[in-house]
Amino acid sequence: MVNEILERGGLEVLVEAAREREDWFCAAGAARGLCTAGEFGRAWTVVEPFAASGWQPAIRVAIDVLLRWNHVEQALELAHPDGRGQESGDAWRDYAEALVRAGRVDDAISVLVPFLRDRRVLRGLVEMTDGQGCDERVLEELAPLAKDFRRDPTQCHVGDLWEVLAAQARVLERSGRADEAIRLLGTDVAVRRYGPENTIEFYAELLARHGRIEELRDLATGTRRSTVGITYVKALENMGRAGEAEAYLRELIASGHPGWYEHALVDLRVRQCRFDDAIEAGRHTFDDLHDGNLLQSTMMLLAEQGRHDKAIDLTEGRSPEFLAENEEWLRSNRWSLMGEAGRAREAIEEIEALPADEVDDRELTLAWLLAQDGRVEQAVAHLRPLPGRRAAIDLAELLIRQNRFTEAVAVIPRR
Repeated sequence: MVNEILERGGLEVLVEAAREREDWFCAAGAARGLCTAGEFGRAWTVVEPFAASGWQPAIRVAIDVLLRWNHVEQALELAHPDGRGQESGDAWRDYAEALVRAGRVDDAISVLVPFLRDRRVLRGLVEMTDGQGCDERVLEELAPLAKDFRRDPTQCHVGDLWEVLAAQARVLERSGRADEAIRLLGTDVAVRRYGPENTIEFYAELLARHGRIEELRDLATGTRRSTVGITYVKALENMGRAGEAEAYLRELIASGHPGWYEHALVDLRVRQCRFDDAIEAGRHTFDDLHDGNLLQSTMMLLAEQGRHDKAIDLTEGRSPEFLAENEEWLRSNRWSLMGEAGRAREAIEEIEALPADEVDDRELTLAWLLAQDGRVEQAVAHLRPLPGRRAAIDLAELLIRQNRFTEAVAVIPRR
């Protein structure tokens, strides 16, 4: 809501709310808006009391204000963790980012080196040095960590370092050494020398970015990971080979591996604007009572493409067994889609025709539909007497849409 108030021109309301309510979100938004307007002194006045508390998110915003104000030394002094007793990796990462922005990239790297076993700091090193002309230095710092991990990934003191493999590959790739990145990471993946999360997915995306389509297919086939298979499908599609992508998915589904691949087939056909074909691909699951049901995901994919009426049609004709367990969320989705499709009045009529106790969040839903129908004042009046945080937030959002920012801030519950 702060973002929307700012975008709609309510900067001064946020400045006042930061002072009166001592609300951090308003303060951060106000500082951002004031800096955009070139009012750096006022922005500092807004955030300084929060930064003085020593809370790292506030310090981070205050650093940004000072750097944009060109108060570089003051920013670096505030950013340095010494002097306030903070030794966390996050604090040192923020200090290093300030050094990079001050043009002291080598100093920033040196600051982070002792903390690289913290994965957040490791990611920060890769991100903040991108485009800074220091990839060789970064690779030098990553090399011993990658060597430690590759030597024995099971050691407890290196077990959290699996991300160094992808980090090293990312820096090699951006420095023009993609073949070396693929070779190193491919060897790690082949012998299953990686951590518990997304090394394989990163490797698949690396192959896709560099057109290594056959290696990507071998990886997808060998691992049977749905995420890798979908990366392969999208790579084919991006190369203009959507027919091959669909054939691959249909082959997997026919061989007894539905799940994500059926969803991917629906998604592929929707992206190609073959909406009826997409619906047919998922239709056999729409009344299922298990996790393979693609009804809701198909409805959402259609709505994202502006085909709300087709999505609404899928809420009709469902089996009695399915409705017995799913009628509430199905109705809720239906009314939401109708509101987005310009059929809010029809949705209101459906709700009002039902007993009040059969509709969850009835009054909130009616208020939203009234607003979708252009009857914003009626929606506001409908929400004002309703108790609870959700009603207050919905009311505030409507008031913001009318540029009634002071009223909106006033109705948001204080924390």
